[in-house]
Amino acid sequence: MSIENENPENENLNSEVNSAENQSVEEVTTEQVSETETPNSESEVNPSEEVATEENSETETVHQEIEVVEENFSNLSLKEALAEMETIVNKDDAHHFSKQFNALREQANHKIADEIEDKKHDYLEQGNPEEHFDNHHPESSKLSALVHIYREKQDKFHKSQEAEHQKNLDERLSIIEKLKNLYTNSEPGTNLFKSIREVKEAWGNAGQVAKSEFKNLNNNYFHHLKMFNEMLDLNKEYLEQEFAHNLEKREHIILRAKELLEEKVVQKALNELQYLHKLWKEEAEPVAEEFREKTWEEFKEISNKIHERKSELIAVLESEQQENLEKKNKVIEELKTLSAPQNINHSFWQQAIKRVEELRAEFLKLGLVPKKLSNQNWTDFKQVLRDFNTAKNDFYKNLKGSQIHNLEEKLGLIKTAQDNMNSEDWETVVPLFKKLQEDWKKIGHVPRSQANKVWDDFREACNTFFKNYREKNNATGDNWKENYKNKKALLEELKTLTDEEGSVEKIENIKNAWNAIGKVPKDKLSINTEFNKTLREKLKLNKINEFDLKEENLTENQLTDKARKIKNQIADLESEVVQLENNLAFFGNAKRDNPLLKDTYEKLDGKKEQLESLRVTLHNIIAGE
Repeated sequence: MSIENENPENENLNSEVNSAENQSVEEVTTEQVSETETPNSESEVNPSEEVATEENSETETVHQEIEVVEENFSNLSLKEALAEMETIVNKDDAHHFSKQFNALREQANHKIADEIEDKKHDYLEQGNPEEHFDNHHPESSKLSALVHIYREKQDKFHKSQEAEHQKNLDERLSIIEKLKNLYTNSEPGTNLFKSIREVKEAWGNAGQVAKSEFKNLNNNYFHHLKMFNEMLDLNKEYLEQEFAHNLEKREHIILRAKELLEEKVVQKALNELQYLHKLWKEEAEPVAEEFREKTWEEFKEISNKIHERKSELIAVLESEQQENLEKKNKVIEELKTLSAPQNINHSFWQQAIKRVEELRAEFLKLGLVPKKLSNQNWTDFKQVLRDFNTAKNDFYKNLKGSQIHNLEEKLGLIKTAQDNMNSEDWETVVPLFKKLQEDWKKIGHVPRSQANKVWDDFREACNTFFKNYREKNNATGDNWKENYKNKKALLEELKTLTDEEGSVEKIENIKNAWNAIGKVPKDKLSINTEFNKTLREKLKLNKINEFDLKEENLTENQLTDKARKIKNQIADLESEVVQLENNLAFFGNAKRDNPLLKDTYEKLDGKKEQLESLRVTLHNIIAGE
């Protein structure tokens, strides 16, 4: 912004001033005033007052055109925006942060609206009726409460400000009365120069008044100041001291303005320049004619140079915003790629979901973009997120459909197994059940909620058949009492084992011998429970997993049951490994040499080692089948 040239009229001082040019006065008193002639109402206007009017209009223009760069809250999440609002509400001087509070409120409303829109989109994507959608957001109440509290504090502040303005108004009116009394009712011997200085100082220190009162109040003050000057008959000595004092003020202001040219923070320089123009208008006028235009031109030139730096600030901001736009567009392009994958499987979507969250966070952290492109950029970002969610949901809907088809096939196998589990046509049914087991393995996943149930039903039907088959074919050769005696001896031998060298091999031998022994009498079945309990204790003592034992003589059902247990444990371990890796991802420095993460890495390594061992065991079981 440029400042227009000042063109004050050059008027001569009145005749009384000319006659007093050579007068030497140390102290201006009311007695001296009485000896001079008071100028009539038709005398020329004081030139210094005209200067004040010209320069005031210039500085007001400067004051109005200075802008403040807004803070950027677009990278804040809803939770962070509400926290910032709460911080402002709790400040004693909360009224000073109304602009920031309103910007945060708009950001919070924007975030709430976006989240409700996303939830509604997902809700409708799932086929739900729109009229049943609940658009209430859990943070809406907190936002309303913060706005309500802040408004109450603002109202309280405005009321106190009105009272303060009224107090300041009364004080300024009192100062004007004192000024008026200086040229109407001053007692003889009063030091008018000292008194007018005190009046001016009091006026400068008086607080602010309401804007509606300021203009009339200010005009009233300068009117009486003019009358006071006229009363002094424009005393040359007084004017010279006044001009010298104001010239010194101007020189200080110009010096400070020059220093602002080197200020690195452009916005700070602009703000202080505005304050300097206010000082110029209120405290640095009038000055002698020969310095009036010269000092103003110098100050105006420096002001223009500072305002030229404002264009530098805007250029930097525009460059940064353009750079942010390019980065955000790159994020959007990557999101588009993830929304239209070439190879679609469950693993891809799990990795894609994680990457989308990273890209979303990266997008929100980036700063402002050019205002004219901001809305379109945000719309593109929201749309590509919706496209990704739609593609992901479609995949899992189709996956669910295939799982339901698999469930139907497995239910058919269960029905066939249950229909034939009591049959004794061994030549026909034994191959049938083996075929059923092979077909079961070929069928893919079923819905997780049904997986355990269908497996238990199928296993029960198979176990029932093979149990009947073994009982019918081995009943004559089973000596159950002798079996109990042999198992009792193995149990006692197992109890004596410690963790000495070779204990693991002895445990494996005992377990294999145990598997080779047939059934025991029904009233002695508790020996199996006792054996399993003792086995677990010895395995724990020797720090070995049960599935790591090399077992022999297992029946088909026992192998199948063992494989199922191993699969379940593998799934649990995989879930634990993923959780531990996710926990490590939250740390900025997630290296192994970080002492805080030492235990976590050791635990993760142990889980992975155990997982690999179980996979090998499962492979061996399947290969053996």
